[in-house]
Amino acid sequence: MSDPIFDRTMAFAGILQAIAQVQYVARHGSTDSEQLAAALNSILVTNPDNTADVYADKVALNKGYQLIINQLGDDKSKDVEVTRYLVGILALERKLARSSNALGMLSERINQVDRQLHHFEITDEQVVANFAGIYSDIISNLGPKIQISGNPEFLKQPQVQQKIRALLLSAMRSAVLWRQLGGKRRHLVFARKSIVDIAKKSLTL
Repeated sequence: MSDPIFDRTMAFAGILQAIAQVQYVARHGSTDSEQLAAALNSILVTNPDNTADVYADKVALNKGYQLIINQLGDDKSKDVEVTRYLVGILALERKLARSSNALGMLSERINQVDRQLHHFEITDEQVVANFAGIYSDIISNLGPKIQISGNPEFLKQPQVQQKIRALLLSAMRSAVLWRQLGGKRRHLVFARKSIVDIAKKSLTL
């Protein structure tokens, strides 16, 4: 049986991996296609046998583990923007968990995207747009919108907006999983050292 703290740390790395990409896309207008694919694929694994099934691309999680070390560790390289996005995602996840109507719609829409993948790659613009639509229609309306900072020239481009929303949906997927695995915000304070230690061990060199 897997270790609950190990699994929770993996899911938390998933949240931060997606947030890191949101930040990168907002600043640079693009992102690594393999990282994007890894983040989006996690949304589609809705009934995993174990946590590792959600994150097939372990190398992509490295960014998330590194951010855990940066954000929760003792060094001074904490990113307030990452923290702000994280707080926003966790707040929206609590509202989602309380809305059976939103959860039902979310499941139905994700299944529709899954069927679309018979014809398209997961990073295809049309698929990304559909993920973005799920976030806009279901998640974004649950509470205060997350204000994204970045390069205004990129942020006004529809494709950039869609990538950001699709990645926020990926962050939400990992936040739901983290909560299902028993993750609570107090763990980020009281179990901080254990989480950082696991992140260091989990980094794929």
